[in-house]
Amino acid sequence: MYEKYNYKKIEKYVQKYWYKNKTFSVTENTKKKKYYCLAMLPYPSGNLHMGHVRNYTISDVISRCQRMLGKNVLHPIGWDAFGLPAEEAAIKNKLNPKKWTENNIIAMKKQLYKLGYSYDWNREINTSNPEYYKWEQWLFIQLYKKKLVYKKKETVYWCPIDKTVLANEQVIHGTCWRCQTEVQIKKISQWFLKITHYAKELLHDLKMLHQWPNKVVNMQKQWIGETKGIEIKFKIFNDKMTIKIFTTRIDTIMGVTFLSLSPEHPFSKKIAKKKIHIKNFLKEKIEKNVMYNHQKIYDYIGINTEYFAIHPINNNLIPIWITNYVTLEHNIKAIMSIPAHNIHDFSFALKYNINIKNVINISKKIKKESVQLPIIKKGYLHNSGDNLNTLNSDEATKIIKKILFKKKIAKEKIIYKIKDWNISRQRYWGTPIPIAVTKTGKKILIPESDLPVVLPDNDLNAQQEYINILKLNSKWKKININGEIVQRETDTFDTFMESSWYYIRYTNPHIKDKMIDQKAAQYWLPVDQYIGGIEHATMHLLYFRFFHKLLRDLNLVKTNEPVQKLTCQGMVLSNAFYYLDSYKKKHWVNLKNIKITQNKKGKKIFFYQKKKIEVINAGIIKMSKSKNNGIDPNLMIEKYGADTIRLFVMFAAPIENALEWQENGVKGMSRFLNKLWNLVIDKKKYKRNDKNFNYVSLTHQEKNILSKLHETIMKVTYDIYEKNAYNTAIASIIILVKKIEEFKIETEQSKSILFICLLNIVKMMYPFSPHICFFMWEKFLSCSTSKTIDFESWPQYDKTLILKKNIVIVQINGKKKCNILTDVNTPQNIILKKITKISKISLFLKNKKIKKIIYIKSKIFNIVTEK
Repeated sequence: MYEKYNYKKIEKYVQKYWYKNKTFSVTENTKKKKYYCLAMLPYPSGNLHMGHVRNYTISDVISRCQRMLGKNVLHPIGWDAFGLPAEEAAIKNKLNPKKWTENNIIAMKKQLYKLGYSYDWNREINTSNPEYYKWEQWLFIQLYKKKLVYKKKETVYWCPIDKTVLANEQVIHGTCWRCQTEVQIKKISQWFLKITHYAKELLHDLKMLHQWPNKVVNMQKQWIGETKGIEIKFKIFNDKMTIKIFTTRIDTIMGVTFLSLSPEHPFSKKIAKKKIHIKNFLKEKIEKNVMYNHQKIYDYIGINTEYFAIHPINNNLIPIWITNYVTLEHNIKAIMSIPAHNIHDFSFALKYNINIKNVINISKKIKKESVQLPIIKKGYLHNSGDNLNTLNSDEATKIIKKILFKKKIAKEKIIYKIKDWNISRQRYWGTPIPIAVTKTGKKILIPESDLPVVLPDNDLNAQQEYINILKLNSKWKKININGEIVQRETDTFDTFMESSWYYIRYTNPHIKDKMIDQKAAQYWLPVDQYIGGIEHATMHLLYFRFFHKLLRDLNLVKTNEPVQKLTCQGMVLSNAFYYLDSYKKKHWVNLKNIKITQNKKGKKIFFYQKKKIEVINAGIIKMSKSKNNGIDPNLMIEKYGADTIRLFVMFAAPIENALEWQENGVKGMSRFLNKLWNLVIDKKKYKRNDKNFNYVSLTHQEKNILSKLHETIMKVTYDIYEKNAYNTAIASIIILVKKIEEFKIETEQSKSILFICLLNIVKMMYPFSPHICFFMWEKFLSCSTSKTIDFESWPQYDKTLILKKNIVIVQINGKKKCNILTDVNTPQNIILKKITKISKISLFLKNKKIKKIIYIKSKIFNIVTEK
């Protein structure tokens, strides 16, 4: 029955057991140390890809390892179910996105079951379920009351393909994060969350994240973008308004030749109301060409307001311009422009023939020549007045600050690059925003008793493509609140809202009367281990830190940060091939359709069999549908089994590194599991008893294999629990299995020792390949009838059983040839066998007779040959 390793039957049998017995369901248990392990929740696209498989295998291996330490492990799963892909699929297939999403969840759950992940399925979450997003709406209402939410007409990023606004974080190098289309600039009324109010704390608390990758921490630092500088008030000539500018280079103030305002500045808006030509210019030229942080600068555009500011030191009049290049990265709307010392000011001044005044030289020697290029670096002042000339920038800064502070027109200020989070989306498939608008335009909150505000069921069709159908649904849109007919908000929340608090809901997803079960949350939080891609560093990973702080300030959670340790797994890579058509367009071809041959010179030639044409190898790149180089996990599971796939993805590379998919490597893991299976089912070689031996009477071979076992347990334990080096841990187990294959049964005690070895190997292998280990434990190895391997402890090592090893110098006729490592009690004949297997030694001894052996224990092994 068990002669052959039948992974299909075994995996099905074990999965059925886990499901029936709810093996991995947990509750709060104050008597046990908790461990909360979480992988970023998947979007239900309908199919797992190898990136999913790697991510979720890592979290499952960690969860199983922690359970074996006796911890109470929470390992949940759910679905990030709202979003554009579902809506677009619904439009294409003329169905409801809810139905499309539900079907995909069913399909993906089957795949997750097949991979044997130890989830607590009782805690499953679906973010498109009204019972979930009801509490998101409730939270929005609380934040609105605390004035942390506002609606404002704002210049924003717009994706012309997805037909919706994007948050700053969702614009990557000027393109949409999802479809890579170049974004447009639009002015639309939008809802915002005041993440800027938490900028200082979000930045400061990064110091607490000792177990986060440095790269993620640094990316968040740069994105939050703290800058220390000086805010200065400039009076406006013949106007009561003042203009506040921010600068980090106050030493250049004597070189100001104009002020630059953004179109968003209050003075810009004031002037636009007074002067129609400025209003038209702003609308037609500048507003369409405002340069945001990720966009390329195509042109410098500006208009002179014909107003002047008064220089705060020498009282000179400075022209005020409205420009398109005042950076909004740090929420700055006005700058003092010093063309001689800033590249943007310099380019703008050249275009509009504005005065360029140099006030900084690199050396103390004053140069009379005109400015060819701006001097950006600090240096020595000149052309700045007798009290400042010849001072270096730092000395001048102190004096200028003193002058301005004395006049009470300047102060030190810290600003941040991060902008408030735009949470409005002009799409149907998302959480409705719980706001309504009266006929007079007044915004009112949907009463909490009326939550959740549920989406209307809509079947989408091709004629409604890219239209927010909530706007078309008058029945849903019009509601009665306190006897007044009002209109609901038709924008929905950014889907990153749902994924910013799901980890807390996992602590009790069934609670009905409030957002968070505070007792359960206090037990489980913070998340001990979080696993996900580094691409979320300045989106999800920033947003959910922000949400956690919002919830803390509402007294719903106790901790400052949501996650203790973050692991960012590397991408899964695979070979990719393409050919070019007559228009030089790339057509990507799946690997299964590629035939590899060699030319006369031995060079590999890749052919697309269907069209019988040569294709180009793009190399090993990230797996993706667009490149047609993805590997279907279903096919791999069918071909090799889930345990083999799991083992391969944990062995092929360190978890933080990219993993190159190689089917030969998968085959290697399959051979190893078959080898382990054959060792375990050969019951004639071992005795199911772990105490039937006397160490003193053991042979050298028996002591050696016991030593190797405990040495391996020690190394694997260190690799897993200290280094997170799962690939080297597996490598050590593979080496031990090879040693056991060579182990010869000498005595009855040998059988007991072999049993101990197999027992501990199966325990160590269990987190990686749980199905086969569960089955082997139950059928062949378990000495107990009450426990499955799921509840076994991690194996312990005994240092006293690890033989001490020494470096022995190998000599031939007194001349050193090499060193070998051997334990102190290894007999001379065994050492000789080991030495003669070394190729250069065996070559030297060929056709020579050994006269005698001189062995100084644990130091020198000298082979004397006849001459």
